Amino acid sequence: MSFSPPQEKEKEKKERKMKKRSKAPLMATLLSFFLLTFVFQFHHKLATRIHFSDPSLSLFTQPNSNSDSNPNPPPQHTASVLLQDWQVLVFQFYPSLEASRRFSCLFRDNSVTPARATSSNDAFVCPMPRRLRIRRPFYSPLLVASDNPVRKHYLNAFPLMVRWNWIVYESLSTADDVIVFAKGVNTKQGSNRPASDLTCLFYLSDSRAPFYTTAATSSSQEVFRCHHPDLNALPESTNQIFVSLRISNSDYSSDPLPSVAIYTPPSAQAVVQQKIKICACTMVYNSAKFLPEWVRYHSAIGVEKFFLYDNGSDDRLNLTVNRLQSNRFDISTRFWPWPKSQEAAFSHCAAINRDRCEWMAFIDVDEFVYSPSWSNSTRPNRSMLGSFLPGQPRVGQVSIGCYDFSPSGQTSHPKNGVVKGYTCRRHAEERHKSLVRLDAVDRSLVNSIHHFGLRDGYEWGKVEWARINHYKYQAWDEFKVKFRRRASAFVPDWMDKVNPASRDRTPGLGFEPVQPAGWAWKFCETNDTRLRDLTSKWFHR
Repeated sequence: MSFSPPQEKEKEKKERKMKKRSKAPLMATLLSFFLLTFVFQFHHKLATRIHFSDPSLSLFTQPNSNSDSNPNPPPQHTASVLLQDWQVLVFQFYPSLEASRRFSCLFRDNSVTPARATSSNDAFVCPMPRRLRIRRPFYSPLLVASDNPVRKHYLNAFPLMVRWNWIVYESLSTADDVIVFAKGVNTKQGSNRPASDLTCLFYLSDSRAPFYTTAATSSSQEVFRCHHPDLNALPESTNQIFVSLRISNSDYSSDPLPSVAIYTPPSAQAVVQQKIKICACTMVYNSAKFLPEWVRYHSAIGVEKFFLYDNGSDDRLNLTVNRLQSNRFDISTRFWPWPKSQEAAFSHCAAINRDRCEWMAFIDVDEFVYSPSWSNSTRPNRSMLGSFLPGQPRVGQVSIGCYDFSPSGQTSHPKNGVVKGYTCRRHAEERHKSLVRLDAVDRSLVNSIHHFGLRDGYEWGKVEWARINHYKYQAWDEFKVKFRRRASAFVPDWMDKVNPASRDRTPGLGFEPVQPAGWAWKFCETNDTRLRDLTSKWFHR
């Protein structure tokens, strides 16, 4: 047995003390980091849920009217929503800016980014400055004139920004009730919060407290129905009325959801002389170059009116629509910028057009309805699509099978359109789309994009002798745009690393927008030029 001299023991004791001291700052730093992370996350969560009864918070900008005499003061009553990809959606509810001018977004730290006009006259989109993306909470910007931006703080003019996934974003009044569209209430497919847990709140834009509340009567996906408020209780005011939702039951009560949804009292029902037989409804994002081919074809076979839900396009969609309208195509566009909201868009389309259209085709702009029985027709006629409709009044919707077409060797968007350019497809039928009798749609407006739930007493039909050519797998530069985000509320985005074997994913494609080897000829199993040959004959192209 050996013994250490007293000097060595003392030296070892000092070394142990030094090690403990060196660990202490590291532990303190780690503890501070985790504490700050928790505080930021908690603060941000509060920042995305505006409490209307708190006088210090408001969804709307409220600049000081007497702050200075600048000829371009920031406008009042804007509200901002943080979308995906750090894009800020700015609504101007009381437009006071000249439409011909260019605008910018002025942020709380005096950062300025360009504001892009949208297809809506009262909405702009601007990127959030990078240096503000790591700061919590997020504050709404002001909308200012680009040629003379205000470089002065209006401290009470920067309310907290809300997030796109916890918000009431649209409302629609019917003769019987108000339909409210909201995110954050029903977040799982097939799992809906009971309507008894929900209340609609009605309030003025300059108020933080509701003047009336009504019970919800339906809750499905992102669609909720409530009773109208008592019209006698409506305040005499020039301010707009907004509607929100509150979740409340015996175990939990939420703050009202932030809302940009304007409530409009029901108006006298206009007398509809005769419903349009067949309309078409679709959601579009940067689809301007695809639209003319799709509209001309479906108009030729029987679609009389088209409804486009613009999911935030920045490809001058309005110019394309204006050209088509000047050629007497009946098209209307609705600004619908909300991420992952295609089901809700289709619910809105079915509800608002119930008294206008008898049947609605819910198809995408890369889908073309076609029947091989038309091959001998020398020209199209507007009764072709009508031949798909059932004679029995009990049939509420008819489904049509889809065939997915491949890139067909194309490396860029075909100059003569998708029908001419993509002529090779997969063997098997994949999914379906539907023609829906709007009177038959269930009151809940529930749908899976491909089809709707029906009222009691109605049944489905299927058109066995027709199909939809789905030009799904296009040239890579077109297809990779899908990675931006999925339109469906309940399907994971392409880059979310979940459900790799799902039918909603592309076979053999990973989670990144990286072109797979041999993409141009993937999924090419059967050459099919029938619709290409038919449209060449019909349109002499």
